[in-house]
Amino acid sequence: MQTETKSACLKRLSRIEGQVRGLSRMVEDDRYCIDVVTQIAAVRAALRRVEEEVLKDHVAHCVEHAIASGDPDEQRRKIGELIDVLGRTDR
Repeated sequence: MQTETKSACLKRLSRIEGQVRGLSRMVEDDRYCIDVVTQIAAVRAALRRVEEEVLKDHVAHCVEHAIASGDPDEQRRKIGELIDVLGRTDR
């Protein structure tokens, strides 16, 4: 992972960690259910943004490197990994 992407993802994940701790406090404090669900949706959206950044970095470097290598096995493997992971996401 590129240093810049890694740093940005770690910052986002740290904020998400804080959001999740806030969610725990909301549940402990018996906050209104809709407020809790709204915050859960915000955490999920934030995680999706991190996921998108990691995938962009993967395509820009790992997949691009496999294509540039000219190795058909490596190309198939990288593209297969990408297809598999995209198939698992619940978009």
